[in-house]
This record gives sequence, structure tokens and C-alpha cells, in this order.
Amino acid sequence: MAPRMHLTTLSAAIRGVVAEIVRIEVTMEPTGFPGFAMVGLPGAAVRESRVRVLNALDHVGYRFGDRHIVVNLAPADLPKSGSALDLALAVALLGAAGVVPAEAVASTMLVGELGLRGSIRPVSGVLPFMVRARQDRMACAIVPAGNAAEAALVGGIDVRAAEDLAGVVDHLRDQRPLPAGDQPDLGERPAPSPDMTEIRGQNAAKRAAEGAAAGGHNLLLSGPPGAGKTMIARALAGILPPMSGDAMIEPAAGHSAGGLLRRGVRYLRCRPFRAPHHSVSIAGLVGGGGIPRPGEVSLAHNGVLFLDEMPEFGGYALDMLREPLEEGRVTIARASGVTAMPARFTLVGAMNPCRCGHAGDPKGRCRCTDSDKRAYVARLSGPLLDRIDIRIGVPSLSYKDISDSRPSESSASVLERVVRARCLQAERRARLGLPEGSNATLPGGSLDVVCALDPAAKLLVEKVVKGQGLSARGYTRVLKVARTVADLGGRAVVRDDDVAEAVHYSRDIREEEAAAVVQKGRQVAGAWGVMES
Repeated sequence: MAPRMHLTTLSAAIRGVVAEIVRIEVTMEPTGFPGFAMVGLPGAAVRESRVRVLNALDHVGYRFGDRHIVVNLAPADLPKSGSALDLALAVALLGAAGVVPAEAVASTMLVGELGLRGSIRPVSGVLPFMVRARQDRMACAIVPAGNAAEAALVGGIDVRAAEDLAGVVDHLRDQRPLPAGDQPDLGERPAPSPDMTEIRGQNAAKRAAEGAAAGGHNLLLSGPPGAGKTMIARALAGILPPMSGDAMIEPAAGHSAGGLLRRGVRYLRCRPFRAPHHSVSIAGLVGGGGIPRPGEVSLAHNGVLFLDEMPEFGGYALDMLREPLEEGRVTIARASGVTAMPARFTLVGAMNPCRCGHAGDPKGRCRCTDSDKRAYVARLSGPLLDRIDIRIGVPSLSYKDISDSRPSESSASVLERVVRARCLQAERRARLGLPEGSNATLPGGSLDVVCALDPAAKLLVEKVVKGQGLSARGYTRVLKVARTVADLGGRAVVRDDDVAEAVHYSRDIREEEAAAVVQKGRQVAGAWGVMES
């Protein structure tokens, strides 16, 4: 009786935004009743790989239709989906038949979908695959040529680009090496669109966006249609500090898992900007599915999540944002296990003051009742609003603003201040032994040290807390934003005008009782040349 033949190859499966190693174990009986059995929780696309793989092998001259084949996908309790395991399965069959030496695949990750004629097609998730291969100290990875640039973003592993199965066989038999995947040229960071200079008027809102970018604060823009809220939100993405290294790889992994890097990697110089429609499902927003996949909050990691017409989103969907806003991650529990995905983003919300959008219009165009207005605004829950540090009104533009052709400050100029402010924050955190992050993520125990107030600022904060009933969370929010305003001005100590501007962005206090403080904020911001009268 001919002996059984065994071989194991290595590939991976995506769970959330990370890759789990999959060992493809093949046992082949040279004689006996022909058959092909696959175990290990294969999904529909994985089960169908039998047809693709056997046809591809037949096309390149290897037939296994008369063999009894058993395939085990380990670990057996990890669900496997997609077509990325095709190449590893084909090589395992070839190795079990003695065509490919076992030592050639002992430390090689194999990724790719096979066509019926042996071509190797791009797949989703190659970037997380390479991150895992580097973590496990694999020597080599063979990936589809269409994924080579993406795979090469992760250093520390020999990436080889394959066009077809025959080329992989020649490479593993040491006959004709596959070309190496070269580190891609990401080019220069593209110009922001729109640029801050394109936004007419709205100096107060642009100043608020600058503070949000400098401190990593969440931002809510409220105003009538056509006032420029969407332009300001999109311009904010262009004044966030550029990314490099692991800060760039981390959000890109989510995009790779979602198949969004197939169009190329050059845009990775930009921070993510995600703007889901208000009809998005819960799974689409925060992630989910039988095998958890990243949602918009994870795709926006290290970037901006923009929710236009924010009250139109479902209340349950908005409340699902509370965990990622607080923890910087989203956790999805399934019967098969718990998956955690990164979700540290800057939330930018835009809303109308009422359903028709014209509340407070001097021409009296609003027909909403007071109860209608209250119900519309109440769609944003208090706990969610508590996690939005900066809130600013975006009024209708006057003819003077629209027709003003004088150039305003560019995004490049604003970005310089934002980068300087972020550098100050990084140096301060390093000096105090705090973890990396922005002012928005400062731990509560460090506020007294980080947000050092001068005597006048202390008096103003005391007045606001005692006189206006500012909550503990509101107090913390004011201090963090004031710290960011001071950082933009290059000041080590927070002054009373920094506090006043921060209070102006807070809506925890009742406006009629805070008139004096808000007026102070307007005066201070006016000194910056950013606040309309």
C-alpha cells in the first residue's frame, strides 16, 4: 500500500482588522476511493475553493482527481471566509504530492485567489496578513502581484509578487525566483480639498476646527443649510498632522480588510475621512457580521468621522458611538469570540437648528413649533453630547461675506500651528510619563498638572463652575480645550482668555446665565481676528 502523504502550508484569515494564522494541513491517499473533504469551519467561498484549486492545478499540469484528499484548516474553531486561502491550499496539495519541497514553505505565508487557468488574483486583507507574518517572524510572503505594493508597506519580511501558479511552483522549487515587492512611493501629501482659504467667512467655525485638529477634540457644527458646515468638516481633515510609520499602517489595515486598498496606496499620506449616509446600518457604522468586519468608526481610525445631518441618524446608532469615543476602540461579541477593533477618530457632526433648518432666521422662514425644535435637537442624547468638546454655530453668510474676495488663511498655514501644538503636547506627555495622545485623551488625574492655570484663569473657571452649574465632565472639557487654545498660542500656562474661548465652545451652561462669559469669549476670539460680531 502506498503511504499517506502530508504537508502543511501557512496563510491567514481576517477577524476584524487583524489576521489570524491559518495552517492548511493536507493528507493525500494515492490510492483508494477518490474524494475531497474539507474541515475547520470553512465559509462558502472557502468550500468553493476546491473547484478553483483543482482546475488551476489541472491547467498547469497536475491532476489530483483520482486521490482521496482531506484538508484541515486549523485552528478548527476559527471561521474562515473569502478566497485568500486558495494559493496556500494549492501549494499544500503540490507539497503532499512531492512536487514542492516541504522546507520551501515552512516559513512562508501564501495569499491569493486562483483563477481556473492558474492566474493569481488580488484579495482583501493583505496588509493585516503581512503585519501578522512579521509578528510571527516568517521569512517570506508570496502575494498576488496586484497586492504587492500594499504588502511591501510592512517592512521586515521578504515579499514576493506572483502572477500565476506556475510561477509560484518554479519559485518554490528554486528554478525561477519571483520578483520582490518593492516599497511603494507614496509621493507627497496631496493638497487638502477644500482648502481653508476657499471657505468664505465663518472665521469662528474655522477657528473651532483648528482647535479640534490641534487637540483631537470632537466638533459639532450647527447652522442652516448652505452655511458651509460640510466644507469646514472636509477642510479639517486637511489640517490634521500627517501620518507615517505605524500610525499610517494601523488605519490602513482596516481599509485593507475592507478591500479599499485595491485601488492603490498613494492616498495613505492622507488621514482617513469617512462620511457615511444617515441610512447606514449599525453593522456598517460600528462593525459587525457573523465574522466581524470593520465599520465606519474603524475605517476612520486616526482620521475624521463626519456625520452630516447628525440628528437624522438613528438614536441607537448614535449611542453606539459612545464606546469608541470614550475608549478609542469598538468591541464586538459573537458566539465564536470577542473581537476588538481600533476606533480612535475625531468626530465631526453637522446639524440644522431644526428640521427645516431655518430656526432663528430673521426673515421668519421657519415654521417649526417650539416643541418640534426641542424634539429635533433632543435626538442627540446628553451622554453623546458630553463627549463632544467643541460646539459652534455656523450662521448664514451675509452678502458681504459671500462677495468678499480677500484671501483668507490657507490650510498650510493653519497646519503649521496645529503641528506645533501637537509637538508641545507630545513633549509634555513624554516629560510627565503619560501615554501618547492628544489633549482630548488626557487622563483626569493629570489635568491639574497639564492644565496649569494662571490666577486670573482660576478665578474665571471658579466663576463658571459655581455660578453656572458646570458639570464635572463639562469642567474637564473646558480645561482640555483651554489647554489646546494655549498650545496653539505656544503658552505653557493657561490664561483667562484661553479659558474664555473654551467656555465659548461649551454648551453645558445656560446661555442666558453665561452671557458675560460668552461675551468675554467673543472679545478674546475677536482679538484673534476669528469671531464675527
